[in-house]
Amino acid sequence: MEVKVVKRVLDVNEKMADQNRKMFAEKGIFVLNVMSSPGAGKSTTLEKTLAILKPDLNCAVIVGDICTSHDADRLARTGAPVVQVNTDEFGGDCHLAAHVIEKAAEDLDLDAVDLLIVENIGNLVCPAEFDIGEDARAVVLSVTEGEDKPVKYPLMFRECDVALLNKIDLLPYLNYDIDKARNYIHQVHPDMPIFDISAQTGEGLDSWIGWLKGVVEKKKSA
Repeated sequence: MEVKVVKRVLDVNEKMADQNRKMFAEKGIFVLNVMSSPGAGKSTTLEKTLAILKPDLNCAVIVGDICTSHDADRLARTGAPVVQVNTDEFGGDCHLAAHVIEKAAEDLDLDAVDLLIVENIGNLVCPAEFDIGEDARAVVLSVTEGEDKPVKYPLMFRECDVALLNKIDLLPYLNYDIDKARNYIHQVHPDMPIFDISAQTGEGLDSWIGWLKGVVEKKKSA
């Protein structure tokens, strides 16, 4: 019975995700779903990303958290329109589903958006299971989390299109094998692009921004 219920939930979500994808495509909006475990540096990465993109792309953000608006408040300071979603109002879900994105998008002027970034709830499991109508998925993995997270949580890395290895400025102080982390990622998802970054210092962000601009422009010219 439980398996059937889960399947129905995912089927309903898939239909809503398809509607979202069609709506965003009609508006010419590229949607990026950004996921990570708590504390990986997702918000700081997005702060820096938005600041760099601002002159070239009109960006908006939907931020998911169980409670608080801390991350949304930080991202709003970049000047991008931000919509906060708190899931404690409907059970404290550990992910954002397609119907939540559809509702949150109503509070944005979609005609003025080129890139919509969804900062999903910090979790390496549940968010990967739910299509929200995005064009691409990015996972942020910090070097403070250990090298083996990709093989411990393979669905997340299998479902994402790009990985960001964050906090590389801390490598001199850690017993961390970054080559092993990359190998684990490619064990789960061969050939997935991986960018070594420090959201704190800005190291590596140019390559990540170049990739992101490239996929956005590819959709706009399609």
